[in-house]
Amino acid sequence: MLMFGRVIDIPRLQAWYADAELSYRYSKMTLAPTPWLPVLTELRNRVNTFCQAQFNAVLVNCYRDHKDSVGWHSDDEVELGKNPLIASLSFGATRDFQLKHKNGGESIKLSLQSGSLLVMGDKSQEYYQHALPKSRIEKSMRINLTFREIKK
Repeated sequence: MLMFGRVIDIPRLQAWYADAELSYRYSKMTLAPTPWLPVLTELRNRVNTFCQAQFNAVLVNCYRDHKDSVGWHSDDEVELGKNPLIASLSFGATRDFQLKHKNGGESIKLSLQSGSLLVMGDKSQEYYQHALPKSRIEKSMRINLTFREIKK
């Protein structure tokens, strides 16, 4: 991954599942789609129903332990369109999700437990950044599914 002009290892494992020909580009990386697994299709259908959405892709992140993380960012890539809806489903270890306004101020912390669904919509990606920082407390594995709609 390219960060601040340097190529670094991504501090987590990830996989991209999507409808045919829906790649995803961020940090100068392009993720080619892997066909949907039955379990991911079932979860997508449930999340689509709950969110009244038509998600056609999911970024799967595996945080192996408390040392894996994702830094401050917004999911504002062009292929997501303006004001994207992102549904984030968590499994495994409880981890602290942080959210802060792009203009500064304090961040808020949400403890995302296994089975929790966090939905970010409207102008959340335009005005806010989010992160899942490393933890000082030992944690076991966490899987996070972030469902998105890629605009064709």
